Amino acid sequence: MIMRRGQQLLLPASPFFIAASLIGALAFNMLQNVGLFGRAAWVPDLLALVLVFWSIHQPQRVGIGLAFVFGLLVDVHQGAMLGQHALCYTVLSFLAIAIHRRLLWFQAPSQAFQVLPLFAASHAIELCVRMIAGGAFPGFLMLLSPVLESALWPVISVLLLLPQRRTPNPDAHRPL
Repeated sequence: MIMRRGQQLLLPASPFFIAASLIGALAFNMLQNVGLFGRAAWVPDLLALVLVFWSIHQPQRVGIGLAFVFGLLVDVHQGAMLGQHALCYTVLSFLAIAIHRRLLWFQAPSQAFQVLPLFAASHAIELCVRMIAGGAFPGFLMLLSPVLESALWPVISVLLLLPQRRTPNPDAHRPL
């Protein structure tokens, strides 16, 4: 892939760091559901955000199967209908992998606008499954969740790419 001018060359992502970030996001979601806001509809889903990030940046390591497993774990934790979050995370991961080559050409703030429809589609699928199963409508504050998730995209991008950044070592004999 041809890099943009001024773009920094990144080190390979550590599989341990990828796993730790996904498990940390799952733990944060579990604590968040038990904590102050409970399972409010407007609260952003940090696990979905991290899954989309790694599906875009490391599609060979984090894919649809891993998204399905994490979705089942969230379903079990929340007591939701089994497969509800698994379906949402699977579709979200598929869509992220489908646009990952195009998305990497943009800076993080521009990427935030492009991942907004992915998060909106995921929440729409979750709402449809919940309503078909006979659940209650969570309210229109649910529309705030995809917006908050896409607003958090630049922050997550900086934090998760931080261990991969090379220290700038200018050398006249090495162009990279």
